[in-house]
Amino acid sequence: MEKYSQFRDRGSGIAPFFPVPTQPSGLRLPLHVFLFCVRVPLVFAGLLFYVLVLTWLPIGNLLKKATLWFVLGVPGIWWVDLQLDGVRRGSLSRQPAHRLPSAGTIIASSFTSPLDALYLTAIFDPLLTASYPSTPQIEVLSLPRALLRALSPPLLAPPPGTKLTDLAALLRAHPDRAVVVFPECTTTNGRAILPFSPSLTRAPPGVKIFPVSLRYSPPDITTPVPATYADFLWNLCSKPTHCIRVRIAAAVLNDAAGASAGAGVDWAAAPTATGTPRPAASPKQRPVAGSPSQPQKNSYVTNYFDSLGLGFGAAATAASTATTTTTAQKHSITSTGLAAAAAAGPESERLSSADTLIGSEDGGAGGGGAAGEDSAALPPPESQKVLDRVAEDLARLGRVKRVALGVRDKIEFVRRWRRGK
Repeated sequence: MEKYSQFRDRGSGIAPFFPVPTQPSGLRLPLHVFLFCVRVPLVFAGLLFYVLVLTWLPIGNLLKKATLWFVLGVPGIWWVDLQLDGVRRGSLSRQPAHRLPSAGTIIASSFTSPLDALYLTAIFDPLLTASYPSTPQIEVLSLPRALLRALSPPLLAPPPGTKLTDLAALLRAHPDRAVVVFPECTTTNGRAILPFSPSLTRAPPGVKIFPVSLRYSPPDITTPVPATYADFLWNLCSKPTHCIRVRIAAAVLNDAAGASAGAGVDWAAAPTATGTPRPAASPKQRPVAGSPSQPQKNSYVTNYFDSLGLGFGAAATAASTATTTTTAQKHSITSTGLAAAAAAGPESERLSSADTLIGSEDGGAGGGGAAGEDSAALPPPESQKVLDRVAEDLARLGRVKRVALGVRDKIEFVRRWRRGK
């Protein structure tokens, strides 16, 4: 793998495009062969029944979801570990409905396997879409096309003749459906979050964007390398069982602040997770920092000892403020220089940091557009905050890091990978 070292992230050493090795079957090989031969026909039969029959019948979603769960259950996906971010285990059923994706919302999902689209369709019955790094517009996909896209080569731009739309128009046309967006534009092995397409910047203000992280155990059913149909089917259908780890973050709104949908909620007046009201604040409690009685202080300038009234004098405070301002200016200049160097320099000199992710070759972390593409595809700074917020949530939920490698890097990796084999 040393010859592919340039496709590792420079800062962390993470290789998001390398296929996850499969554990050898050993003495269990006869069992794995038997499971594979029995399961593969059942999986294809369930998918064909869904595509050729149920898709065209004017029936409800119950039979469709039951068929998709049959397709998921045949390969041994019997356990789904679903958890909401910030919610204790065992209290999921007591959470309000707005904490989960629903009609009229957007699901920003990680992209690692064909099972992503299959599971999300079985749960939420959404509209599936494809994103491209060179445009904020999206392409609507059917379930079979979404499954095949996870095994297809990455694309920098949509093919000629592709019918494109944006999130606002799609939500207006289908107010009774959720919309799934894969903002990374291509699959990974689940060990990193790639720079985002600008497609999420077209989300209407006030529409909730739910970051959803999907991880699999064993992880060898991810498809970072395209056209690995046989390997994917073998890894999926030969193992006795699989597990999906699903994490859903709090909703994000596409506004200038990139704030959470929960911002502005009076959590002190809201009930607890058990439904009981919170105790009233005691009048003897200290005033909260930032209230009229206790103005908010800059933590860089003041600390705990300043609240003791020791009287160090205004000169010390002024000197501290000047030092802090100078340090912040130096940091800003350094960050700007690193970002410019990363955008102008060769691929081998890019660094994985919050500064170099912005303006990188593929549009930065959360940005869109590869080098040489129209600069109009790059999101404005206000929208970039939303992309950064969603990307950070996906990285935190998946317990991975954001990297600067993008779609253009994967195209080059796939080319060398095939030539090396």
